[in-house]
Amino acid sequence: MSGDVRCRVGILYPGNREARQRANPGESRFSRLFGALAALDVHAEPAVYHDDFRDEVREQLMKVDGVLVWVNPIEGGRDRTVLDGMLCEVAASGVFVSAHPDIILKVGTKEVLYRTRDLGWGCDTHLYRSVEQLRKELPSRLAAGEVRVLKQYRGNGGNGVWKVESAAGTAGASRRCGAPLRQDEMLVHARHATGGCIEETMRLGDFLARCEAYFAGEGRMIDQAYQARLPEGMIRCYLVHDKVAGFGHQAINALCPPAPGAPPESAPQPGPRLYHPPDKREFQTLKRRLELEWVPAMQRLLAIDTVQLPVLWDCDFLLGPRNNAGDDSYVLCEINASSVAPFPDSAVEPVARATIARAQARSRA
Repeated sequence: MSGDVRCRVGILYPGNREARQRANPGESRFSRLFGALAALDVHAEPAVYHDDFRDEVREQLMKVDGVLVWVNPIEGGRDRTVLDGMLCEVAASGVFVSAHPDIILKVGTKEVLYRTRDLGWGCDTHLYRSVEQLRKELPSRLAAGEVRVLKQYRGNGGNGVWKVESAAGTAGASRRCGAPLRQDEMLVHARHATGGCIEETMRLGDFLARCEAYFAGEGRMIDQAYQARLPEGMIRCYLVHDKVAGFGHQAINALCPPAPGAPPESAPQPGPRLYHPPDKREFQTLKRRLELEWVPAMQRLLAIDTVQLPVLWDCDFLLGPRNNAGDDSYVLCEINASSVAPFPDSAVEPVARATIARAQARSRA
């Protein structure tokens, strides 16, 4: 790096006091990004974060031009409430923050699936703002034979994501006596998307009780139709602002069902995600639709300028029904903006250059 630096950037990720004291860019999981920034004459420094030393990190960030943040919505039993408050203070001082907590609330929570359901990437989607609404509306959908995927408002790693459908038979002896079956006595198959979880059969009432915790505070749940082509894999599109910078393809994900007739516990476990550059031929139709149609439409709907979009974010797509010509459709199942890692090599330099542009623009302002 030359003697003059173009700007100063902090890279924030979680860790304890020892991790903060021993932080070394060359040994960080973001070493490639540190190197790319250094090659462009940017001073980039680790900003290891924990709520216990919030003020120390805040003081550090007040001295940089910008900060890139990698902290999951749920991390080590904590949420981002304290962190997001601090980041808003830092941003208000003139430091650019990506992704800004306000933008995460718009694009990085599951509610975006409901708000943007009519943009061309959506499916049959519902929003439950209370556990009472969930108890009122979900049973009739399951009774009609629908397979649903429920997702908590903020989460990561499949936490709070459930596939649920009606099971054969009933749980109530009252039915054998001629009394009407209560909806919460319906038997359902439910599978949590966290690693290692298997399908369970339980009373609907018991399943609904499990969901109550997701409505704490500002919590809510989003309900999407299960996509029958899920076993064909999931495509993750990595974006730098409004341009695709690479892809990740995961052939088997957390809710992949077992083979027909096989027991629930035989469902395949999630496989690795394979990374590809943005010119991957198989994904060009998706790339064009995302860049030219869906992202601009989302920006208009949610009132987000391009420079407000996260420097790095991603959209997860499942294959939807084919049209009459046999072409694929795509269904958005998640947007990640809080902690997008790992990411393909093809995204490293675009992230570095976008970071410089954002930091210099805020500095001039």
